[in-house]
Amino acid sequence: MAQAYDHDRQDRWSLQGMTALVTGGTKGLGNEAELNECLREWKTKCFKVTGSVCDASSRAEREKLMKQVSSLFNGKLNILINNVGTNYTTKPTVEYMAEDLSFLMSTNFESAYHLSQLAHPLLKASGAGNIILVSSVCGVLSTNLGTIYAATKGAMNQLAKNLACEWARDNIRINSVAPWFITTPLTEPYLSDEKFLEEVKCRTPMERPGEPKEVSSLVAFLCMPAASYITGQTICVDGGFTVNGFFFRRT
Repeated sequence: MAQAYDHDRQDRWSLQGMTALVTGGTKGLGNEAELNECLREWKTKCFKVTGSVCDASSRAEREKLMKQVSSLFNGKLNILINNVGTNYTTKPTVEYMAEDLSFLMSTNFESAYHLSQLAHPLLKASGAGNIILVSSVCGVLSTNLGTIYAATKGAMNQLAKNLACEWARDNIRINSVAPWFITTPLTEPYLSDEKFLEEVKCRTPMERPGEPKEVSSLVAFLCMPAASYITGQTICVDGGFTVNGFFFRRT
């Protein structure tokens, strides 16, 4: 049976002392230069952090990474953030090739699935584990941003539900965070198009794209003891996009 967390009020809102693995902490597959730059920045902020170059689409590299994590944290892990993802091409479904399906599935979904499997004993050993799957609103409703990408994100959302029920007895919580357009390098090619940006604003009640900190703050909260009874959920960070129906704009 899953145990209730026993923390005082202050500790419930803190991640102090917890260990975490965050994939996709930089952009690009195995981008060592980008990783080192990020590590330097984080260390100047007094974060205790280390980094590993890993192509998350590779099964062998995922296994190597988790062995390093297990060694670094003495066989225990509190938090796994599955943040790797890409949508390198959008085109009509009939134009996708087998290679497109294989690459997007292995990068977006298979990496999250396999890393969660590998992390399970470490998360269980910690006594209070958390997995966050960084998904997308494209896995919640239909958009024309690519059927394969949407399918991988929908699969992640369902994975969160299944694992939440299966691993609750091990005191492991799993949630999916589904952003809309956030100002990141991945979305820059879209948001730099003024017409596209205007369409995003028109469909979003808050009339703007989101900022990375508006996603990361939710991720951090879900990993805190304060969120100890939240599991199996897909939470959209979208400025109201997914609940927006048709309405008249009044002047």
